[in-house]
Amino acid sequence: MSSHLTSQPASGDPAPGPAAPAAGLATMRAAVRERYGDPDVVHLGQVPRPRPGAGEVLVEVRAAGLDRGTLHLLTGLPLLGRLAFGLRRPRDPVLGMELAGTVVAVGPKVTRFAVGDEVYGTGRGSFAELAVAAEGRLARKPATLSWAQAAVVPVSGCTALQALDLARAAAGHDVLVTGASGGVGSFAAQLAAARGARVTGVTSPAKTDLVASWGVDVLDRTEQDWADGTRRWDVVLDVAGNPPVSRLRRALVPGGTAVIVGGEEGGRVTGGLGRQLSALVVSPFVRERLALVLGAARAADLDRLTALLEAGDVVPALHRTYPLAQAAEAIRALAAGTVRGKVAVAP
Repeated sequence: MSSHLTSQPASGDPAPGPAAPAAGLATMRAAVRERYGDPDVVHLGQVPRPRPGAGEVLVEVRAAGLDRGTLHLLTGLPLLGRLAFGLRRPRDPVLGMELAGTVVAVGPKVTRFAVGDEVYGTGRGSFAELAVAAEGRLARKPATLSWAQAAVVPVSGCTALQALDLARAAAGHDVLVTGASGGVGSFAAQLAAARGARVTGVTSPAKTDLVASWGVDVLDRTEQDWADGTRRWDVVLDVAGNPPVSRLRRALVPGGTAVIVGGEEGGRVTGGLGRQLSALVVSPFVRERLALVLGAARAADLDRLTALLEAGDVVPALHRTYPLAQAAEAIRALAAGTVRGKVAVAP
């Protein structure tokens, strides 16, 4: 592979790439796909420059985060999701949701941001030089973070924060986080610890050092069964895998709460949603409280995260930054489970 495509280290932002298209140009570079499939369908292309609507912001993307939702948008699975993003083919060819960058234009109803502001949040098609985002999905970028670090926060960080809120996790609680070395899990473990909870993170052998670096207890999922009944937790955040509801209940103290966050397994039609819905049905009839969260980046939650990030209570686990031309490689790494925390893509 040619050296100019080598991705940058996680310790900082990549060297400056090509500037965003000048105002007079009609197109921009983006990582696109015209059909559903695996990462092989993703390629670098030229697409029309987006324009912000009345309550939207146009952002020059300095870095974009890769989250699990982007995998679903790529594969078109579960099939139920195609009701939102295109039945036969993707409505929007450009991938990506999380972003960090500089405001270059605002719609007439935008009041919170102006041209030149540095922001982070979620938008449409962030694997590109420019992306449009709703004003309510953005916040000012944490001053202490690099562009790439900020870009991997919005979806994963907000989802973790909302899951802990739903679980009412507080100081003194025993909290278990499955998939603690992943995107949502890495934020959930740190956020729970910042609340004063006693946190245990479940992860694979290759990632135990990362989870331990946050000062939390670690369970190696290949050697220890967190649901064998020998230990119970006040809160279980089920971030990884597809454990039956009965296993979640077995890991809880009487009256404890399990929150199901996503679910990457299950059938082609509903994915993990069936298990989530069954948990809601069971919850009123058992001692334990069972809930689910479908995370979304909101300005108020991003502002809460910013305070924790700038204080150093939470540090994004940025594994690597890929250039835009290697977006497919970044997606392959996430799908293969080799990512420690999250990866970013930089135009």
